Amino acid sequence: MEHTPTWLINSFIYLSAAVIAVPLSRALGLGSIIGYLAAGIAIGPWGLGLVTNVQDILHFAEFGVVLMLFLVGLELEPKRLWELRRPIFGWGSLQVLGCVAAIFLLALLFGTSWPIALVAALGLALSSTAIALQVMGERNLLPTGSGQAGFSILLFQDVAAIPILALLPLLGGSSASNQALAPVEQAQEAIKIIAVIASIIIGGRLALRPLLRWIARSKTPEIFTAASLLLVVGIAALMQLVGLSMALGAFLAGVLLAESEFRRELETNIEPFKGLLLGLFFIAVGMGVDLGVLRSAPLQMAAIVIGFLSAKAAVIYAMARYLKLPFQERPVFTLLLAQGGAFAFVVFQAAAGSSVLPAQTASLLIGAVAVSMLVSPLILVAIDKLLLPRYANCGVTPMDEISEPQDAPILIAGFGRYGQIVSRVLLAQGQPCTVLDHDAEMIEAARRFGYRVFYGDATRLDLLRTAGAERAKVLVVAVDNVTQSLEIVDLAREHFPHLQIVARARDVTHWNQLRDREVMLVQRELFESSLLSARSVLELIGQPREAAEQVIHRFRQHNLELFEQLHPYYKDSAKLISVVKQGRQQLEEQMAREREDQARRT
Repeated sequence: MEHTPTWLINSFIYLSAAVIAVPLSRALGLGSIIGYLAAGIAIGPWGLGLVTNVQDILHFAEFGVVLMLFLVGLELEPKRLWELRRPIFGWGSLQVLGCVAAIFLLALLFGTSWPIALVAALGLALSSTAIALQVMGERNLLPTGSGQAGFSILLFQDVAAIPILALLPLLGGSSASNQALAPVEQAQEAIKIIAVIASIIIGGRLALRPLLRWIARSKTPEIFTAASLLLVVGIAALMQLVGLSMALGAFLAGVLLAESEFRRELETNIEPFKGLLLGLFFIAVGMGVDLGVLRSAPLQMAAIVIGFLSAKAAVIYAMARYLKLPFQERPVFTLLLAQGGAFAFVVFQAAAGSSVLPAQTASLLIGAVAVSMLVSPLILVAIDKLLLPRYANCGVTPMDEISEPQDAPILIAGFGRYGQIVSRVLLAQGQPCTVLDHDAEMIEAARRFGYRVFYGDATRLDLLRTAGAERAKVLVVAVDNVTQSLEIVDLAREHFPHLQIVARARDVTHWNQLRDREVMLVQRELFESSLLSARSVLELIGQPREAAEQVIHRFRQHNLELFEQLHPYYKDSAKLISVVKQGRQQLEEQMAREREDQARRT
């Protein structure tokens, strides 16, 4: 191993740690970010000590955040960005200034000198763009109100980082000569910044698309991938050269290319690199958790973490209420913006270099930020498991449960995408039906469109009786949840055996479980729509409509018959696989014979 390159050994360590920790973390329901952070702690200086150059790795891995912002920009057209100008500067400035003020006052209250309190507030007010956007993306929150507000605030933070860094030397106390030169230097820096941003915007508009077209005409995929990475690296380097945020530059480049014909190809090329580098970034954050500082001053560290998280959370939650975000989105929104961000590392290190912060204080603050980034995903898991289920319907108009006895011949349990279509067909035919659903928001929306839907949980026997199950003829089980679906069927079979049951099956296992309960009228929710799509594909590749319909008819019949054959064996995987293989072979042979017969006739 003595001749093995260091980069190769480190790469093996990083990949091994990620491959072991992340799947384990997801299996435990903790999410991928916690897995990466735990892997970083394990291999870092305070764990097994396998990797020690934490700062070098962190600087390299920050490029994952740059790539992520580039991809976010690709999804945001310039027109949409212009529409977001008020949220970005309005909500963003409100969050930064509000959090800075809250943390600053809290620090002064505990006897901290005002320069240290101000620098601490400026660094701690910023959030982790990487963690926030990653979590929002995993939860599909970016299109929501909280996602848009969070994204706007994070983007403003990247802009705010510039004046924050510019302020540090002033707090450190410059000499008279330096002060005399300061206005000139600042003017030069401002001109450089404006020139760089202008060159990115103009170049993106005029040069990038023709350049990408020229590269695409070479028909060499790997070169286009290289060009995609070169584009992001070049813009990031340009922004870094003038002291601006690399992520901000990459975001601007993404926005400028959002309307181009190469948008999807750029996304496809960059996405794998983004994922790996983001993972490495989280690992580096885990490695950067200074357990020595934690061990030497645990109470002080706990006070800093709890203090700034509480102060930021209070400000951000107040903003969430002011913005009238849905109650269910507020805890996640608050937590993601309350945690510290990686840019705080830069602020505190720069402050220590400018003699604004003592080295010990800078280490404590950096450790506090790292701890907040570590504990925030854990708190998020606790929110998901403990808080949100208890308050799922908070902020929603209370609904009275069904109380008056109904006598419609058809009872429908569930008014989601499946139940809506069934009920609309029946109502269009003048067939009265009683519809139950336990989602208050869904019922409120349905009532606005003129549908009469009762609030009630169909798994409760008393509500089924009130809904008229004793007098109804047909029960349609259209709920999304498999467990609830089976509970409703069991209740109906036990207490209302006269009911004919029509049920929706979410998947093959659900279908078999319903058949175990002698429910014969079961429809797999995606089966028919998938067959229609297959027929469309056959027609598009040149098959006549009649022939395509015949193929689909044959497949439908074969599939339904095969399912009946499989049902007795669905718990025996070996027998199940054998029957499926045999059935597939029979179908392929049958269709091959039919194609040959058709060819001979024509």
